[in-house]
Amino acid sequence: MNVDTTTTNSLPQWLQDYRFGLRQEEVGYVVSVGDGISWVSGLPSAAMGDVILFEDGSRGVIYDLNEELAGAILLHTTEKLTAGVTGHRSSQAIHVPVGNGLLGRAVDPLGIPLDGHGALQNIHNFNPLETGSPPITARDFVKKPLHTGIKIIDTLIPIGKGQRQLLIGDEGLGRSALAIDTVLNQRGKNVYCVYVLIGQKRSTVVKTIGLLKEFNALDYSVIVVAEASALPGLQFLAPYAGCAIAEHWMTRGHDTLVIYDDLSTHAKTYRELSLLLRRPPGREAYPGDIFSVHARLLERSTCLNAAHGGGSMTALPIVETQEGEIADYIPTNLISITDGQIYLDRDLFTSGFRPAIDIGKSVSRIGGQAQLANIKTESGRMKLDYLQFLELEMFTRFGAKLEPGMQNAINRGRILRELLKQDQLSPVPAEFHLAWLVGFNDGCFNDVAIENISALLPGLHRYVKESGLNLDMERDRWSQEVKSFFINNKGQPA
Repeated sequence: MNVDTTTTNSLPQWLQDYRFGLRQEEVGYVVSVGDGISWVSGLPSAAMGDVILFEDGSRGVIYDLNEELAGAILLHTTEKLTAGVTGHRSSQAIHVPVGNGLLGRAVDPLGIPLDGHGALQNIHNFNPLETGSPPITARDFVKKPLHTGIKIIDTLIPIGKGQRQLLIGDEGLGRSALAIDTVLNQRGKNVYCVYVLIGQKRSTVVKTIGLLKEFNALDYSVIVVAEASALPGLQFLAPYAGCAIAEHWMTRGHDTLVIYDDLSTHAKTYRELSLLLRRPPGREAYPGDIFSVHARLLERSTCLNAAHGGGSMTALPIVETQEGEIADYIPTNLISITDGQIYLDRDLFTSGFRPAIDIGKSVSRIGGQAQLANIKTESGRMKLDYLQFLELEMFTRFGAKLEPGMQNAINRGRILRELLKQDQLSPVPAEFHLAWLVGFNDGCFNDVAIENISALLPGLHRYVKESGLNLDMERDRWSQEVKSFFINNKGQPA
């Protein structure tokens, strides 16, 4: 018999590979369903992580096994999913589409578009949501800076590409604002960004997408959304989906940035699912494996060596505290997993110091190794001097008479505090960081009134940009140019 190969080759691959034959398949049935959980009986070969396809079109993934039933968290449901509905195991693990076709799109943790712009285009690869972290032999030292555009971070609490830096603080202090500014500052730097929104209100989701679109950041960003009304299973899988998307680019040699907003909500969602699955509760009713849940997520962020592509994945997980208490269960877990934390303080926020970063409680354990050499030199003792200034300033409240050296330290500390203030949505380049650092260390701000510093900085920013100054120039050249600016703006001492 002659076969028309032209017709055969036009068929989908799965249909070309189809062969007639007897097949055996396990079929289970739903015993109960509710609150995003389904208990299924009749699947003796089911394993953790298996995807279950129900006859009504619903989907779930197995996350608990006992002698008689398999507990599945639901990823998609219909109104027809009730007790008695049959289901069978899928041959594939849960996965998400990856690649450049996702740029500029908002998707759910399964890769389904949520932005109303149609189906995803140019998608040729899929990654499993959960994979092992890169082995130590595949990793490299963190040696390249990831500039956030935020003065206080890039100079005093630097972040390197491949680092995991925690953003921690109470609600409403600007944690998400720091993350958004960091994404905006990656424009033109060949860094792919993945912003994961976990359990957020729809208004927050719309606002975040709107800001990224307004500043043309969607061109190099993907937004993974599991809003508050989504099933708990989707909220739990959201950070793993974002990590898998970034991992695709990292293994191909690109630098990536992933923001998890936030892991406090993620932990609460996992606690809810665990209790529904009848797992034994531990401290604060969280399950005993809550630490490993976040550890296996964040350990996937790293810097790969050249033999494995040379890419990197920088993680900025966000966690919420209550009344500034960083010793709570989830915050301490994440502090121990990450490579440092940026702590936002409510007292600083209400006093008008924004971003309200508490330098004393913030630390970057490896970012200093990746900081640009000239910026690192200029900011050398600045953090320690600033902390000493904060202690000295307390004595001035009692009206104590200070010696000239101490008074000079307080004056310089007040100037530095004003320099470190920065409005939201206004990230600045590394060249500007070096300019104000040189100006501060050379005493150019000493005769500038404190209330005039904020008005002077935009002019300095424009001057640096128009002068064509770059980071490779000698320190003397920078000093001359900065002093020239202050002379022209009457900011230089007479």
